Amino acid sequence: MTSKVTYKGDLRTECEHLQSKSKFITDAPIDNQGKGEAFSPTDTVATAAASCMLTIMGIKARDMEIDIEGTTAEVIKTMAADPRRISGIKILIAVMGDDLSDKQRTILENAGRTCPVLQSIHPDIEKDITFKY
Repeated sequence: MTSKVTYKGDLRTECEHLQSKSKFITDAPIDNQGKGEAFSPTDTVATAAASCMLTIMGIKARDMEIDIEGTTAEVIKTMAADPRRISGIKILIAVMGDDLSDKQRTILENAGRTCPVLQSIHPDIEKDITFKY
């Protein structure tokens, strides 16, 4: 088993990663009867995509012996109704790294775009990925 999710009441869950014992909570968003005091479940999906992209880019950067520490991703998630679902994920990645060549940039971008989470998101969900150097 990877994780255990417990409903804590009041539209909140506690999620535990069983191997590390680390935990986080989710909360229903304000626009869906919640308090919006933590990531919503759909927030975690969009955020996981960005986190996965940076992780895969980090692996590739390490393989190429370049340092991209401090690289950030800004995430915007768009919702749709009927049924309520994620309709779009916009990710702006600001890549840190001194004097990256065009080839290195292309390799990093391709690595990020092929991360497992991004590849697992349904094709009907619009994905707008931008890289900034």
